[in-house]
Amino acid sequence: MTGIILAGGENRRMGTDKAFLEINGKPLVERILAVFSMLFTRIIVVTNTPDRYRSYDVEAVPDALDIRGPLTGIYSGLQRSSDEYNFVAACDMPFLNPGLISYMGEIAVGQDAVVPKFNGFLEPLHAIYRRRILPIMEAQIRLQDRRIRGLFDHIQVRYVTEEEIVRFDPLKRSFKNLNTPEEYKEAVCSV
Repeated sequence: MTGIILAGGENRRMGTDKAFLEINGKPLVERILAVFSMLFTRIIVVTNTPDRYRSYDVEAVPDALDIRGPLTGIYSGLQRSSDEYNFVAACDMPFLNPGLISYMGEIAVGQDAVVPKFNGFLEPLHAIYRRRILPIMEAQIRLQDRRIRGLFDHIQVRYVTEEEIVRFDPLKRSFKNLNTPEEYKEAVCSV
């Protein structure tokens, strides 16, 4: 399985590149890479600024299509991957849980996607996607439908329940992402 980090967002609400915000002196991307390095032999970062990742042992790639958004980011990462199954996470998720990610990998066989459902919401930016869905993704993107959830109507999805999630992440922090300065400050204070 390949690990894919989505780091191509515009960071409008944060006002700065979220991947390089620091928690305890460590950039968010390095926190994610520490977890990914335990789990994956290949790591791809989808980014508009590939030069910023040259010092890391990753393959940094730009979006494969001109239509921006997270669905295009996932598509771009899958396109560059040589593995059938791929774990995708956003670059602003500082509390990834390797046990939960490993469990998701175990239950992925035969599925097109494995997506957690937490507090009534789907977590498509902490999910496993199968390469074989690339044509479905591309068709959806070209129709200007950028909703990741729209993809789930056309593929086989295994939803991870909250009960399954808390077995690995009792503090329920895996899906915490940082979109605003306030959320960043809260995350820094919680470490």
